[in-house]
Amino acid sequence: MREGKPIGLLLVQTAKAVSRAFEDELAARGGSRPVWLILLALMDGAHRTQADLAAAIGVRGPTLTHHLGGMERDGLLTRKRLPENRRVQVVALTAKGRATFHKLRQGAMSFDRDLDRRFTRAEMVTLRDLLGRFGASATVGFGPDS
Repeated sequence: MREGKPIGLLLVQTAKAVSRAFEDELAARGGSRPVWLILLALMDGAHRTQADLAAAIGVRGPTLTHHLGGMERDGLLTRKRLPENRRVQVVALTAKGRATFHKLRQGAMSFDRDLDRRFTRAEMVTLRDLLGRFGASATVGFGPDS
């Protein structure tokens, strides 16, 4: 017998609340979730083209192009077309982009610490395990045959 809200609804509501709080933390430091995800992907050095970035952060090309345009105007990154293939743009961080990454990273780490301190280490290990299992279950599918 179920107790309380259905777990799917509770997960969605919790994810939205945590996401809003994280967005507020990034905004207080002059950023946003899309900017953070793009900076994070660029800092690891593996994602150089717009197509690589889009795949890495899970957005469609036009959405990424919109965000990159704003970040380029703000001086956070540069985009250059490859001479051998003018359709491919290579994206690189500027010094200002790296500085912004570090400022947002401090916010992300602070946000995580604030979440973590409300739970014991064992609870956090369990939570990470359960969330990973929920995520894996969601990719398998739902229904009577699942």
